[in-house]
Amino acid sequence: MPSDAVLYQAAALCLTYPGDDFRARLPLLREAAPQLREFVDHAAVTPAQDLAAHYVQVFDFGNRHGLYLSSWQDGDARRGMSPARFKDVYRAAGLEFTGEELPDFLPSVLEFAARTGDLGLLTEHRDALEQLRSRLTGFGTPYATVLAAVCATLPTAGTQA
Repeated sequence: MPSDAVLYQAAALCLTYPGDDFRARLPLLREAAPQLREFVDHAAVTPAQDLAAHYVQVFDFGNRHGLYLSSWQDGDARRGMSPARFKDVYRAAGLEFTGEELPDFLPSVLEFAARTGDLGLLTEHRDALEQLRSRLTGFGTPYATVLAAVCATLPTAGTQA
């Protein structure tokens, strides 16, 4: 398991729709992943309805900030590294994907990395993660700090094996 496993799990929680139990997890997220403190502190002082509305505004309207990695790489989730290919990677690691989202949903990929220590999917999609981080930064959302923390843990193109 990579030393960043806790960060990946915490980032997955931060990038999932902030439902009813999200606010209760904030103190644990703040303590476990100091790299996410800026986002967690913002979430802690933002009313739940506003945080949920912001999540929808950032991630659910159009593809400019989509959390589905296939669409970043291919422009269309039905081409290239399809969501089914992500399931194959999960299965090869001994995990069966049972999420409500598609398997290329970034929080699912982060949870996979946290549980297995396999950073292959994250490093394979590093360019997409950087593009998403850049767009979120340009949009002015605190979610950009979550992507920045994840990207900071990944090898750069020149250091990938």
